[in-house]
Amino acid sequence: MKQKSSFPTVLFKVFMYLTLIFTVIISVYPILWVIQSSFKSNAAILSSPFSLPDTYNFDAYTSVLNQYSFGTYGLNSLVISTVSTAVSLFIFSMSAYVFAKFRFPLKNFIYVLFTITLLVPGHTKTQPIFSLIMNLNLYDTKTGLMLVYLSGGIAMSLFVLRSTFMSIPMELNEAADIDGAGFMRTFFQINMPLAKNGLTTAGILMFLGNWNEYYFAALLTSSPQNRTLPVALGFFNQAFSYDYTRMFAALTLVVMPGIIVYMFAQSQVQASIASSGIKG
Repeated sequence: MKQKSSFPTVLFKVFMYLTLIFTVIISVYPILWVIQSSFKSNAAILSSPFSLPDTYNFDAYTSVLNQYSFGTYGLNSLVISTVSTAVSLFIFSMSAYVFAKFRFPLKNFIYVLFTITLLVPGHTKTQPIFSLIMNLNLYDTKTGLMLVYLSGGIAMSLFVLRSTFMSIPMELNEAADIDGAGFMRTFFQINMPLAKNGLTTAGILMFLGNWNEYYFAALLTSSPQNRTLPVALGFFNQAFSYDYTRMFAALTLVVMPGIIVYMFAQSQVQASIASSGIKG
């Protein structure tokens, strides 16, 4: 016989769903409002900011893309974010694999030193990073920005990937050793396929962090050929201070790629966070 839910249980569920709905609204609505406002005129935004557009006009998007080198900034962001994320995953996945599967002196201490950098604000490293980039003659280059982004993702990547590799049974490595497989074959052919959810999670988090990063991109670049979208958006905000339609169009173009990337990979990200075993 099915037991009826008690009143406190029902009340708790109602409160929980109301809280979730409120959280979704305050998180999603500002983005939706910016997107819908990008199709309205300045007059319509000021007179009725919460109304839907009468017509969907893409003139603001066309203007932003054609007149302000937005495509160049977008390509810079895409190249810098993708390359730094790919190189980071290749290097940090091996590091996390070693921390998870091998024993060596001071292993836990070294791991703590890496992960504790999560508690250090990025701005406190401004002077050493700027001096290093200048001494390497990498100021105002994509390479210099990639190196900064690559180093900035190590703590988070190790934290996510080490747990992922630890969830893979050690017996698989032992069987590979018996068959004569070396380090590279065991890593790439056995552990990497089983760690795809963790790799996806780390990759998405690094890519979104690199895509949205503003501080070091503004500090280490000065020419339009190397500026990224977040930096260019600061100039758009000044140029479009009274042209809300084009400003909202520029904002939409900046935030949408990150949202699209996460939408396609959200199932694997959620699986990585919720999983406690092997996913085949």
